[in-house]
Amino acid sequence: MEYVYAALILNESGEEINEDNLTSVLDAAGVDVEESRVKALVAALEDVDIEEAIETAAAAPAAGGASAGGSAEGSADEDDSEEEAEEAEAEEDEGEEEEEEASGEGLGDLFG
Repeated sequence: MEYVYAALILNESGEEINEDNLTSVLDAAGVDVEESRVKALVAALEDVDIEEAIETAAAAPAAGGASAGGSAEGSADEDDSEEEAEEAEAEEDEGEEEEEEASGEGLGDLFG
């Protein structure tokens, strides 16, 4: 996790997320740096808009809480659309898992 935190620190401070900067942050924090992990993280974050990812992650729990607190009126329609959304999400997750397994490049595989 310290590698991801270092990338978030660089993003927050407006610095470029590259191997040198990431290594510098990790060294300053006293982390034993593994160059392969640094390279993998920089490559994984290359096309990622971190601000958008943070907003999406922060909005996800709020969206789930809002639908759970709905009124009884119209709840059948909400249940149907919620089930459809869950099924679509489950299908997406399965596809992503298959892609990660095939490529072996899931972040969980890289960073424990």
